[in-house]
Amino acid sequence: MPASRAGASSSGDGNDCVEVAMSPGADAVLVRDSKNAPGDRLTLAPAAWTDFLGSTGRR
Repeated sequence: MPASRAGASSSGDGNDCVEVAMSPGADAVLVRDSKNAPGDRLTLAPAAWTDFLGSTGRR
C-alpha cells in the first residue's frame, strides 16, 4: 500500500484506526485496518470517498 495516514482518532500506537492512502495513479482511495495491514483493503473512487467524508461531516 502506498504511504498512508492514520485517522485523527488514532490511539497513537497504530492499533486503533484505519489508514487511508491514494493509489499510485491517484485513481482510487485505499482504506485498511491498521491492526491487519496485510489483510484486505477497501478501494473507493475518489468521488465516493469525498461523498463518504461529506456524510460524516468531515473533510
